[in-house]
Amino acid sequence: MQLENVKAVISGGVSGLGLSVAEHVVAHGGKVALFDVNDEKGAAAVAALGPDKATFLRTDVTDEDGVRGNVAKARDFLGGLNVAVNCAGILGAGRMLGRDGAMPLKNFAGTIMVNLVGSFNVAKAAAELMQSNDPGDDGERGVIINTASVAAFEGQIGQAAYSASKGGVVGMTLPMARELARFGIRVMTIAPGIFWTPMVDGMPDSVQESLSASIPFPSRLGTSKEFAELVAHILGNRYLNGETIRLDGAVRLAPK
Repeated sequence: MQLENVKAVISGGVSGLGLSVAEHVVAHGGKVALFDVNDEKGAAAVAALGPDKATFLRTDVTDEDGVRGNVAKARDFLGGLNVAVNCAGILGAGRMLGRDGAMPLKNFAGTIMVNLVGSFNVAKAAAELMQSNDPGDDGERGVIINTASVAAFEGQIGQAAYSASKGGVVGMTLPMARELARFGIRVMTIAPGIFWTPMVDGMPDSVQESLSASIPFPSRLGTSKEFAELVAHILGNRYLNGETIRLDGAVRLAPK
């Protein structure tokens, strides 16, 4: 799929990795619908991308009816729908047994709902519409790209909820790809390592240097542009399907 033909829904699309994907798609001629809960950032993103190329739809990814309705609105704006990129997520950090006692179950469940259930919710709503697309080369009708994390494989202390949610995203990738193959819809997942985020920007230089030193090569944090470039490669390479790609500079997380 060429980027100029992309008509994409991007959850978590008004900042971070999601916004970089949107910028990359629009820069190469595609159109995007941004799903997020921050109205101010949504308006700023649309203004920067261009109101003819982007729209913002306030979306709670855990709301089944809301997501389904907004995916339909996105299709109408885009003039079709052939890509869904799931970048919405929360850290959900916290120990099982912390200083104040055991983690409240609602904290664990909330992380699972946003990161795992939310990703599935957007994916299924998008696939429901993609199945009716006219087939392109190799019979392709659409592509779904989810975002996991290297924490799915080497979760650190305090990441039980986060790692479980991202492990679930990895786990559903292959069965989703197998099921949707008959419709010509590919499903892929990216598992980023340690990337530049607003939280990292606010850390002391010594902490930033320590994080960078933990990455074998290149010894620096990943950039959202590199994430967007991998999304673009996945869209263009139709033989990529049912797999999780680590984007991490060969880092393996320590216990803490």
